[in-house]
Parts: sequence; structure tokens; C-alpha cells
Amino acid sequence: MKKGKKRSAIKLFFILFFILIVALGLFNKKKTMPVDSEGSRSDSVTKKEAKIKKKKQVAMDYQDINLDKKLVALHAKIGNPVFIRIFKKEALLEVWIRTAESYKHLKTYPICAFSGHLGPKLKQGDKQSPEGFYVVTKGSLNPNSRFHLSFNLGFPNTYDRAHKRTGSYLMVHGACASVGCYAMTDSKIEEIYALVEGALKNGQKYVRVHAFPFRMSDINMLAYSNNKWYDFWTDLKEGYDYFEAEKLPPNVKVENGHYAIYEANE
Repeated sequence: MKKGKKRSAIKLFFILFFILIVALGLFNKKKTMPVDSEGSRSDSVTKKEAKIKKKKQVAMDYQDINLDKKLVALHAKIGNPVFIRIFKKEALLEVWIRTAESYKHLKTYPICAFSGHLGPKLKQGDKQSPEGFYVVTKGSLNPNSRFHLSFNLGFPNTYDRAHKRTGSYLMVHGACASVGCYAMTDSKIEEIYALVEGALKNGQKYVRVHAFPFRMSDINMLAYSNNKWYDFWTDLKEGYDYFEAEKLPPNVKVENGHYAIYEANE
């Protein structure tokens, strides 16, 4: 090959190689940039950092808040009336404490274990954790539980019996195993038990425990509108909505096989 042709071939090779490198670089840059709902590019790092920050904040809200400090911040103490809400889908147990004219959110605890699926307990042995409106009295407390500490939810209540539902010893307890109960771990039940026991010993007649399948927002209800338990959950939602609005647990009765929600009597 003549020198002139050889130089031209080498020059063409490097030009094509350079074009290939640039093209590959642009392709990889385009590939790694996420696409938002409108098809434009967005910053994935910012979204990822925000997600991690949110998870850390959730963990802090649920676990790292010192109970004594939170009581001081709310001008409350063990012995004040308390109210508990349970949410299955979110696997959370909320404790609210009475201060002045209403209840304030004290602390939220992750539920370590519950059994079954969304929906009420129907019969003995179905390993289903209950849903509904329950009350805990002094006689419900068990300081010698084999699950560290526990209190009985009082299943079956008047509503459950009206629907011929059977079962017994449905508890909120320690440890992390469940065949129908709500297991909180030993460290968490110690706090919850102390608050419930303190309130009952200080004169609260009973502690209401409202167990829901999920947070009963209108959006969540719509998502489960085709579920076979929708009508039952509609009854529960009335009690949920009352507390959301008034920050006082409603007075709950059973009428004609349905939960009936009345103004709080506290």
C-alpha cells in the first residue's frame, strides 16, 4: 500500500473510532437518566435521597422517641387516660393520651407480628387477628403472661357475639409470634402495658382499643370497595372518622347487628 493511502486509512479509522466513542457516551448518559411521567429527564439521586431520609424519619418516629420525654412535651404522665388504635395493613399501634380537653398522639409502635389477613376474626382457630371496637379493663391485664406482658382485647365483644363469632384470649402482648394476637416485642409492650395499667389504676374505667384493617381514609375505602368486608368496614369507618374529627374516642354501641357511633362520653 502506498504511504498516502495508508495515512488516509489510519486517519479515517481514528475519525470513526472517535465518533463511536462519542455516540456510546451519549447513549449511556441517556440510559442512566430516569424518565418522569411526562417523558422528561429527572434527578434520580434527589428522589433516592428523599426516600432514604423519609425511611429514617419513619423509624425515628416509631422507635427512637423516648417515652418519658414525649410525656413531658405533652404535659402528660403515666396515669392519664389513654386510647389505642391498631392498623393491620400498616402494622402499627398508636397510643393517644388525654391532656386537657382532648387526646394527643403520644407514640406509634410497629407491630412485630399479627396473623391472618385483612378482615375480622370469625371463629376459634382461624388464626385471624380481630378488627372492631374493644375495651380493656383491669381484669384484662396479665402481668404474668408467657409472652412477657399482655392485655386481653375482650373478643368476642357484643358485636362479635351477635354475629356468632367465636374465639378467646385475643391479646396485645410481648414477643414476636402470633396466632390471632398482636405481638409487640417485649420492650414495646413494657411501655404500652405501663400506660394502660397506669390509666386503669388511676381511675379510667376501661381503655378503648379500636382495631382497623387499615387507615380508613376515603381513598383507602375506595381501593377496597369490592372487598367482601366493605360493609363491615363502613361501620368501623364511622368510629374512625369521629375520632379524627373530635380527638375523643366515640361511645360505641351495637344496634341491629351494627356498630352505632355516639358522641364521646368522656
